Amino acid sequence: MPDEPRTRSVKISEDERLGWSSDRPRRDGEPPRAASLSVRSRVLSPSPQIRYPPGSLLIVLSPSSAERERFVERLIGDRASLLSLDKVRALLAGRASEEDIADRAVEILDAAVLKRLEANETVVIVPESLGADERERYVRMAARFKRSSHLILVETSRDGVHADDLAPLNELRRRLDAGELGAEGFKTAMRIGGESLAELKRIVFQHPPRDD
Repeated sequence: MPDEPRTRSVKISEDERLGWSSDRPRRDGEPPRAASLSVRSRVLSPSPQIRYPPGSLLIVLSPSSAERERFVERLIGDRASLLSLDKVRALLAGRASEEDIADRAVEILDAAVLKRLEANETVVIVPESLGADERERYVRMAARFKRSSHLILVETSRDGVHADDLAPLNELRRRLDAGELGAEGFKTAMRIGGESLAELKRIVFQHPPRDD
């Protein structure tokens, strides 16, 4: 009889069995892996009133700085909750050099965000960038205090989109419409523009009324 084929015994290391998941043991010297922000997310449709839980984080994005400023000026009633680098720069103007303002603005903004989140107060952030890195920083702050995060993308005309913003804007639209922003920690996401933008009358940070 011909010899039966011999089988090889291959030892698979613990790292290889677990792949690249967050459960894989960390090797000595590796930086700690960031905790997952993933949550169940809903894509909201525009409506005359949008309600968020009090104490939550709302990030308002737009490729047009004028559109996002008009949006928050019209719809965010609690001015203390509204935070942005422009607001910090305005507060520092005349008190520090332009170089100091550029160096300190992000640090001061982050400290203000943390202070409000720690106090269970609502935070509305208006980032200047459409990139995921900037919004992730604030979502991680909110997650530290178990605050829910929400996102609104305010659309504008094609003429109002800078060429450098087109690719990140299209990617954000795709992920938002596909319901993928839960992976970034957003419990709800919505994009709004055109007639729907004019029809939106109120953004409130309140629990829904109880049914007695």
